[in-house]
Amino acid sequence: MSLPIGSVPGLEQPAGAARVRSSPAPPASGPDAVERRDRFQNALHGLGHEIDHGEKMVRRALSAGGHMGAGDLIALQAGIYRYSEAVDLTAKLVDRAGQAVRTTLRGQ
Repeated sequence: MSLPIGSVPGLEQPAGAARVRSSPAPPASGPDAVERRDRFQNALHGLGHEIDHGEKMVRRALSAGGHMGAGDLIALQAGIYRYSEAVDLTAKLVDRAGQAVRTTLRGQ
């Protein structure tokens, strides 16, 4: 099971996004580009928040010194899984953004 995309602000899939485009990609300027940039920025901000939350949770667990109950350990395991999924998704988004920049620069 992975981090639900809808739970991260900015990563909600717009209506009709699943359709395959037969026309070329829209220009890199205008209201659509601003909306995409804002959505990407919101997604990274939401993922950054999730990562910060995961790091705080790990620090709290380490400071507990092993004095945690079974329920706390299960909650910690779930939280660390969510944290690792957020880190993985962030890495993929940054990689895709880098690929898009390289593709754009190659076309000029």
